[in-house]
Amino acid sequence: MEQTVLAGYQPVNNINVYYEFYPNHTSEKTFVLLHGFLSSTFTFRHLISLLKKEYQVLSIDLPPFGKSAKCNRYVYSYKNLADTVIQLTESLGLKKMTFIGHSMGGQIVLNILHMMPELADKAILLCSSAYLKRSKLPLIITSYLPYFHLFVKYWFARTGVKKNLQDALYNHAIINDEMINSYLQPFLTDEIFVALTRMIRDREGDLPAQILNQIKTPCLLLWGDHDKSMPLNIGEKLNKDLTNSELIVLKDSGHALPEERPREVFDYIKGFIDKQYHTAAEA
Repeated sequence: MEQTVLAGYQPVNNINVYYEFYPNHTSEKTFVLLHGFLSSTFTFRHLISLLKKEYQVLSIDLPPFGKSAKCNRYVYSYKNLADTVIQLTESLGLKKMTFIGHSMGGQIVLNILHMMPELADKAILLCSSAYLKRSKLPLIITSYLPYFHLFVKYWFARTGVKKNLQDALYNHAIINDEMINSYLQPFLTDEIFVALTRMIRDREGDLPAQILNQIKTPCLLLWGDHDKSMPLNIGEKLNKDLTNSELIVLKDSGHALPEERPREVFDYIKGFIDKQYHTAAEA
């Protein structure tokens, strides 16, 4: 029998957030999935199909991506996005979760671990964003020009979904029409580009090393050896700056691990969770 999914919108932190919740009454563990930049819950579809058989799963479309609202009044800082995720999990009555963040979603997870460490028992970071600086001041100032969002739209149209997928994937053979159309769908109206313009202004830099050093939550870092977006040396540095982390490198893999290596990602997550569980039980 097909498992129930509770999908819908929740108004939190002054914006409508789309989520998909897969309850599993046989498991006490809940995974919260946060996608990367220009992505959505769609990225995790293969991983969700594996996780939901054994655990509860909550996948969130981070504003302004996917089906979540696109609003130029919302503050698209990592801190506010993290706070939005926190408020959504609270509204659903979830406690002590394991967070999985891919790319930019990994940076949101790290912000959550910094802001409210008691919410998470563990975290899995898939090619996480790290050490990116804030947008340069001239770009921020330029973003206030009328119709600047049309320049953002032009940039996106020039690169295109297929090119972005080719950059994110080591194995281009898995790119198909379903992937291209699903990733393209949220970008067919101008609203998203207005919101992305606001994001250029709001996005602070990634967490600095001194803050990362303070995060004590056990973290599993999974990285593709051919990641062009967040090269492996970023993962190695992040592994050093997090005081309770483990780094695993997946061979012949790019940046989009949930697309390219969902089975291996699931197996490593399960091994990490089981190992952590046994370690805690023995303590």
